[in-house]
Amino acid sequence: MRRMFGLMAVIFLSWASVGSVQAGVDVRVDIAAQRIQVTTTDGEAYNWAISSGRKGFRSPNGVYRPTRLEKNWYSRKYGGAMPNAVFFRGGYAIHGTTAVGALGRPASHGCIRLHPTNAAKLFALVKKHGASQTRIALNGAANDGLSQFAKASGKVKVSGGTKTKIAKAKAKERAAIAQQRKAPNWDAARGEILLRPALPAGAFGYQPYMSSGPRWR
Repeated sequence: MRRMFGLMAVIFLSWASVGSVQAGVDVRVDIAAQRIQVTTTDGEAYNWAISSGRKGFRSPNGVYRPTRLEKNWYSRKYGGAMPNAVFFRGGYAIHGTTAVGALGRPASHGCIRLHPTNAAKLFALVKKHGASQTRIALNGAANDGLSQFAKASGKVKVSGGTKTKIAKAKAKERAAIAQQRKAPNWDAARGEILLRPALPAGAFGYQPYMSSGPRWR
């Protein structure tokens, strides 16, 4: 009987340990699709738009565990708020953003940006299940081709020759505006006055120069 109770206890503990290993949050970031899929073992499932790292600031592919949670965080390096940040590698985190209009295309400095509401939800899930029971996987590469960045910034990609022509045209326009705003050149105007023919001595208002008086130089 004692042996039977011992066997039952071992089986119960084994089931409990298996349940604790399975319990958690699975986060899969598809950088190519600019989507994040979040599932939990208790039945919750979400699929949200993200912004991963733009060109020059690519998000790091790999499988990670959360290293720390920061409800309110501010990036001193890039000067931006990172609410509900789930850090997973150094300064890289999944966090909320106010730039919700950029979600769906690469726009960050390497972090994974979420809508503030979705970031708060993910933060709560990780806090509930625990960092040790949360798996974060980043996979894929951004298929931007710079076209998305051109659209996002409002700029149009042009060739080198076109850029040169545009720069020259802008320089010419600035020079014309500066010329219009320039104060009158009094020295040049005075020279034009002195070069005009002298008025006859009998002309109304004519005042001849005195030999001892001041003269223009």
